[in-house]
Amino acid sequence: MTQNSTTPDTGKAALVTGASRGIGLAIAEALVARGDRVCITGRTEDTLKEAVERLGPDRAVYVVGKAHDEAHQAAAVERAMEAFGRIDYLANNAGTNPVYGLLADLDLGVARKVYETNVISALGFAQQTWKAWQKDHGGAILNIASIAGLAPSPFIGAYGISKAAMVNLTVQLAAEMAPGVRVNSITPAVVKTKFAAALYEGREEEAAAGYPLGRLGMPQDIGGAAAFLLGDEAGWITGQNLVIDGGLFLRAGGA
Repeated sequence: MTQNSTTPDTGKAALVTGASRGIGLAIAEALVARGDRVCITGRTEDTLKEAVERLGPDRAVYVVGKAHDEAHQAAAVERAMEAFGRIDYLANNAGTNPVYGLLADLDLGVARKVYETNVISALGFAQQTWKAWQKDHGGAILNIASIAGLAPSPFIGAYGISKAAMVNLTVQLAAEMAPGVRVNSITPAVVKTKFAAALYEGREEEAAAGYPLGRLGMPQDIGGAAAFLLGDEAGWITGQNLVIDGGLFLRAGGA
């Protein structure tokens, strides 16, 4: 999606982490489509460059780095402020899930890495954005969690624990940052991204069979909802977690 002269300009700007592809890029696309400008982050420069070209070089900039690195967090916020002079919205999408196995056997160093990348980094970006712009000017924050954080998630338990923490981080920040800053989260089920490929590749029909809506999620399903929660239409919504699961919990009996 390359932007053109007919694209509206809201005058607002966003920082979206983990946005070189997948859900993060879909969020950035939805924001740009409505007229926002975005600063995106990720670990690989080539994919970030491609994403900026897709978003429109006049609408997007990027910063390369690891989400849990405090220097990277500061650099991303600084770049967004330099480019746009403001950060109205923060979407914390960066995450990792490097291990598959039982919690009883999990290396604690790996557990720390998962927690630092998925939770501490989100808090760090929220702190940096708050200090740079939102404390004095207001805005909105969105945290991307997962249904793995709402119910037992065998063999990806560390990831699930971190995403449960993301949901609680959301309500804590929402309480502390009100009334000027709204904070919400989205909890997706399986979305067709490279990150989640191991959960459906080669067996997509089987994986989708458990969903009442008959399919897995697409990044755009999350992008549209994210844009809503980061927009004025959601101006009276804060501290909420929106589950986007294709109806999966209808059959699972809820979380």
